[in-house]
Amino acid sequence: MPASASTPKLPRLRLSAGALYRLGVASRGVAAIVGGYVLAALVTMLLSLTLPMARPEAVMAATLLSFSIYTCAVLWVFAAGSALRAWLGLLIPGAVLAAILQWMDVLSWSLA
Repeated sequence: MPASASTPKLPRLRLSAGALYRLGVASRGVAAIVGGYVLAALVTMLLSLTLPMARPEAVMAATLLSFSIYTCAVLWVFAAGSALRAWLGLLIPGAVLAAILQWMDVLSWSLA
């Protein structure tokens, strides 16, 4: 007698349409709060280093622009067609910005 015949089959967990919708909204909320903040911070770092003005003015201008960038990121997250597209719309530009900052030797990945 095979071992699988003696073990009972467990039912698959299926989420209702309402639960899936709520999980999608929660995922978008996390993407908007966390992903939008990280994207705005990366853009602020890059702009504060590359704007052609004195460092204090560049930092102030980049910081002021970060509020608009964060707002646009939040709008993007909730306007995207799916939660996956919302996450990718934040992760891909964030990865590109992080790569540029790493190439400029600005980011420090050391935990020591």
